[in-house]
Amino acid sequence: MADIRKAAENLKKLGYAVQVFETKEQAADYLDTAIDGVTVGIGGSQTVQVMGLYDRLSTHNEVHWHWINGEGERKLAMNAKVYLTSANALAETGEIVNIDGAGNRVSSTLFGHEKVCFIVGRNKLAEDYDAALWRARNVAAPKRAASMGKKTPCAVKVDKCYDCKSPERICRGLTVLWAPMMGFETEIILIDEDLGM
Repeated sequence: MADIRKAAENLKKLGYAVQVFETKEQAADYLDTAIDGVTVGIGGSQTVQVMGLYDRLSTHNEVHWHWINGEGERKLAMNAKVYLTSANALAETGEIVNIDGAGNRVSSTLFGHEKVCFIVGRNKLAEDYDAALWRARNVAAPKRAASMGKKTPCAVKVDKCYDCKSPERICRGLTVLWAPMMGFETEIILIDEDLGM
């Protein structure tokens, strides 16, 4: 089983800013203080939703999230100074794996913001890159497809990726970060609770 402290150490060695919290409430308090007076974009994330970050940050930031304000928010979120998202999987060795359907979430982790924050619960941790990739494809993606009511093979059984060719497929692009992208800050918020899919 992956260790959250080892993951934090390895992420720091790769050049990420890293914070570790015991609870989602502690992490939310930190982010509410650290992010102030800026534009904030949020990618599709149950973790962010459960933490109540949209409501908290909206009191003193301009926050754009398509889950709350509709599809037009995707492009506004892509132009925000700070971008919040989660990961489908994070390897103890430091690789961050994300799968996306529309591309807004993965593209925003690669370019265009002053800062990107990945908020990751302990259930997303995997021992190494291969295990992280497996988790993203066979755990996170089927659960997300099922939650969206998709009629894909993975959503029906919620057991694994079938590499389907369904028009409802939500797995259309995959990114792996081996290190922080150049030109902006990337911070990883690790939380020692199960959060998201």
